[in-house]
Amino acid sequence: MTKTLVFGASTNPGRYSNMAVRRLVDQNIETTAFGIHGGTVSGIQIKDNLVDFQNIDTVTLYLNPTHQREYYQKIVDLRPRRVIFNPGTENPEFYEILEKEGIKVEVACTLVLLATGQY
Repeated sequence: MTKTLVFGASTNPGRYSNMAVRRLVDQNIETTAFGIHGGTVSGIQIKDNLVDFQNIDTVTLYLNPTHQREYYQKIVDLRPRRVIFNPGTENPEFYEILEKEGIKVEVACTLVLLATGQY
């Protein structure tokens, strides 16, 4: 089973990152979450320290490109198989960095991928 890190997770149920955590959990996908503010969503603790994460297959981003910059190396260091850039997170500069590291870049919506069985 693959492990997904929701990057930019929020406890606000109106946020897409929150919906993603809930849908991943509903589909029995091992889920972890990173966010600026702690809390819990569907039993998943939102952590604010990236050293707590290991064996991540997929990072699904919910962080705008301006704020991504400070996390480039930290995400690369997680060595995920792929990074999903959800709508509003598109970032060609980061795509290039990830691809040079052999990490697959996917510009898509996690919620749509889950709903259509393409996750």
